[in-house]
Amino acid sequence: MEKLVSAKTCLKLLQVMPGAQQAATTGGLGVLASPLQNLLQMQQVRHRQTKHWQPEFKRLRKQKFIKMDLPNLREKQEDISKEEMRSRMKERGVLPPRPWMERPFHISCTGGIFEAYVPPEGDGKKSIISTSGAKQKLEFLEKKSKSLMAVRKIRSYEESFSSDEFGAEAQDIYIQAHTHMAAKDKYKIREFVSERCYPEMMHNVRDKTIHWKFLQSLEPPRVVHARVTEVITKENQFAQVTVRFHSQQMLAIYDRFGRLMHGSEILTKDVLEYVVFEKHISNEYGKWRLHDKIIPDWLPPKQPAPITYRLIEDVEEVDLPKELSGGEEATKQPEVVAGSAQTKEQLQLATSTESRTKPSLAI
Repeated sequence: MEKLVSAKTCLKLLQVMPGAQQAATTGGLGVLASPLQNLLQMQQVRHRQTKHWQPEFKRLRKQKFIKMDLPNLREKQEDISKEEMRSRMKERGVLPPRPWMERPFHISCTGGIFEAYVPPEGDGKKSIISTSGAKQKLEFLEKKSKSLMAVRKIRSYEESFSSDEFGAEAQDIYIQAHTHMAAKDKYKIREFVSERCYPEMMHNVRDKTIHWKFLQSLEPPRVVHARVTEVITKENQFAQVTVRFHSQQMLAIYDRFGRLMHGSEILTKDVLEYVVFEKHISNEYGKWRLHDKIIPDWLPPKQPAPITYRLIEDVEEVDLPKELSGGEEATKQPEVVAGSAQTKEQLQLATSTESRTKPSLAI
C-alpha cells in the first residue's frame, strides 16, 4: 500500500518553490521538478491495522480467547442416541429435564393459632382476693408448664428473649400496627402485622375516617401463653406468644359522609384484649409481628355499626283513569291568580294526582 502526501502539504510546497507554482499553473503537475515528484511519491510501507501496538503481552492476549465447540444445527434430535445425549449433557453440566414442574414457595406465617389460649370468664372484673379470681390464678399456674418449655425453645433461637420484658416490646408493635391502620398506610403496616392478620385489619377500612389513640395501660402487659410448632419440616419452627393487654383507648370511626358510625373522640374506654404475636424463629431475620386476636366464646356479640345510605327520590308518572282526568282540559293546570284561594286548592289537587314520589334506597 502506497502512502501519499496529502493535498495540504503539496500546496505548502508549491508556495515555497517559486518555479513550481508557475509550472503548475501553466503545464500542471506533470512538468514539475524532479525533487517535488520524489517528495510526492514516498516509499512503500506495509502494515496491519489489527496488530497491537505493544507486542510484549502477545502470549497473554492469546490466552484471553476460548475456543468453543459450536452446535451442529443440521443435526436432528431423533438421530442422537440416549447414551450420546447423556454424555453431552454431562460435559456441558446440564441437568436432565424433570417430568414435573416445581415452584419454590415461602411460608412466612402460619394459617391460624395453634393451641389457642382460653381467657377466663370475668377476667379484669374479678379480683384475686375473691374465690373465682383465686381459682383463675390457680388454673393459670397449672397451664404454665407448657409455656415455660416453649419459652426455653424460643431462647435456643433467640438468646435475648425474656417473657418479662416481651410485654413492653409487644405493646410497641401493637401501637404501631393500629396507628398505621388508622392512617391507611398499607406498606408500613406489613412490618408489624403478619400476612394472615393484614386482610383482617385492612378489611372495610376504605372510605372511612378512623381516629384511634392509645392513652394508657391500666395494667402492665404480660405474657400468658407461649407455644412453638413445626411446619412441614422439623427445622422450620414458628413461635406464638399471647399477651394480655388492659388499657385505655379512644376510637372513633366516621363514614364517607362524615357521620359517626362507631365510638367517640371524647369518651375513653377500658379495653381488655388477648393478642397473639408470631415469629418465624428458624429465620435469622424473622420479626415479632401481630398475628391474631383471641375472642372468647363466652363474650357477647357486639352490635354491628349502622350502614349509611343515600336517599334518591325517583318521580314516577301514574296513568289516571278517564273519569278522574276528564279529558285534556282537566289535566291542564289552572292559572294562579293572586288573592284567590279556590285556584290554589285546584292546583294542589292537580299536582298531587299527576305525579307521586316513591323513595328508594341506594348505597
